[in-house]
Amino acid sequence: MDFRKEIAALLDAALQKEFGQSLDGLAQMLEQPPNPDLGDYAFPCFKLAKTLRKAPPAIAGALAGDLKAPFLSRAEQNGGYLNFYIEKDFYAKTVVEAVLNAGGRYGAGQEGAGKTVCFDYSSINIAKPFHIGHLLTTVIGNSLVRIYQYLGYHTVSINHLGDWGTQFGKLIVAYRRWGDRAQIERNPMRELVAIYVRFHEEAEKDPSLDDEARAAFKSLEDGDAQAMALYNWFKEVTLREVGRVYDMLGITFDSYNGEAFYCDKMEPVVQELRDKHLLQLSEGAQIVDLEPYGMPPCLILRSDGATLYATRDIAAAFYRKKTYDFDKCLYVVAYQQTLHFKQWFKVVELMGYPWAKDLEHIAFGMVSLEDGAMSTRKGRVIYLEDVFKAAIEKAQAIMQEKSPDLPCMEDVAKDVGVGAVVFFALYNNRIKDVVFSWDRALNFDGETGPYVQYTHARCCSLLKKAQEAGVESSEGHAGALTDDEAQEVLRLLSRFPETVREAADRYEPSMVTRHITRIAQAYNKYYYEHRILDEDKAASAARVRLTEAVRDVLRTGLWLIGIEAPERM
Repeated sequence: MDFRKEIAALLDAALQKEFGQSLDGLAQMLEQPPNPDLGDYAFPCFKLAKTLRKAPPAIAGALAGDLKAPFLSRAEQNGGYLNFYIEKDFYAKTVVEAVLNAGGRYGAGQEGAGKTVCFDYSSINIAKPFHIGHLLTTVIGNSLVRIYQYLGYHTVSINHLGDWGTQFGKLIVAYRRWGDRAQIERNPMRELVAIYVRFHEEAEKDPSLDDEARAAFKSLEDGDAQAMALYNWFKEVTLREVGRVYDMLGITFDSYNGEAFYCDKMEPVVQELRDKHLLQLSEGAQIVDLEPYGMPPCLILRSDGATLYATRDIAAAFYRKKTYDFDKCLYVVAYQQTLHFKQWFKVVELMGYPWAKDLEHIAFGMVSLEDGAMSTRKGRVIYLEDVFKAAIEKAQAIMQEKSPDLPCMEDVAKDVGVGAVVFFALYNNRIKDVVFSWDRALNFDGETGPYVQYTHARCCSLLKKAQEAGVESSEGHAGALTDDEAQEVLRLLSRFPETVREAADRYEPSMVTRHITRIAQAYNKYYYEHRILDEDKAASAARVRLTEAVRDVLRTGLWLIGIEAPERM
């Protein structure tokens, strides 16, 4: 039963009877109170005061007497609110059946059927470290892809590689001067970063190196065979290295088309801007004037004719619209780039393309180190792979101490260690800045990924014991789930589908992360207050059925945020 829909129908009938009015959107106006003492659902009559020209308490009082249904234990006025209380055993039966009948797809939907959403995220740089600063874009993007897939959308995952620019001229010069191919093959990222850092150190003493680097990049742009061979090798070893991290995270991409891919696709964009009289000359550069829209000009071509990020991003958007015909194209990029996206989104709009409104920047906070900002040029970075390895080692050490006979320990340690880091990144609102702390990222206590994973494993263990004891969950009676602890678990389970949709609407995976944490906490409280398996077979069966529902929702929620759900820990 859709309780919102049923209660909305009751409200509509009562409004027609008492006030001769029928209103749309009543279901959306219903709220779920944070305190169960205030009911399972609440309707704020303040929203009707203007329409009905009555005080909210008077409206609530007039409607309360007409709100009766078999599934309601009562509906009562509380100030300007109408509070609805569902019959507890009916509520338990309905919620548990909804979860279990979904077959592991509770909360899934088809509202996205026939719609395509492109996700531009992670966007690593070739020949630069895949570091802790890439954590948020990578895990936020991956979670949003999964959430949208769960709601029926066709998704396109794009890793817009940073694979073009003057840094490659610097790297070519650095390699020719100090590089060792065998060493780089053994440890690609660290060796490439080492010679890149050395280039900047040496260039401070000898600025002519910068001229040499510009010349090397020019030879790359001109298609010089030796320069191209080095460039392609840098790209190959980088993708091989970062592939290990993506494998740890279970992430794949549909496209790795980066900046270099759009080199031959920018001239038509620039020409169209000229044809539409949007380009202006400013101090030798070609710009689109955005002053009427409260923004600085958007630079399209530098004074030397070189393109910029905006030029490439516009070309990429045109390519994606033509290739994928997206309904939305989402860019999961840190908030420092907010102005950049506003500028070129506005340029696409000024070019006359209505789909400009479908381009959205999903901003998130910055990741910094406890002792300051990161810098590849100075070698001040923490490699993401190192973070995952440390978390896996810690998880394995704990398991060897507490569960030395655990089968497949290495696999479980990987799931738990990586899950701890991902959960750390996705627990807070995405716009918040994150100061990376080894201690907090590797903390397995409290509101953490391992805590939720352990609750899932606990449910799996209980279900196995129930099966061995011959307890048939189908024989359970919902009357055994009317206690406060069970009802709190049920309330949280019932809210899971709308949490998933709200997370999609707000591009906020932390809503799912926090919700499954609350489910785990509520279930553990229930577990400690009630024996799941006892001599009362009907009560045991009902509790097992609830446990099964919790297991399914925790597993789904963990998957939605990109975390595995081990059955044993």
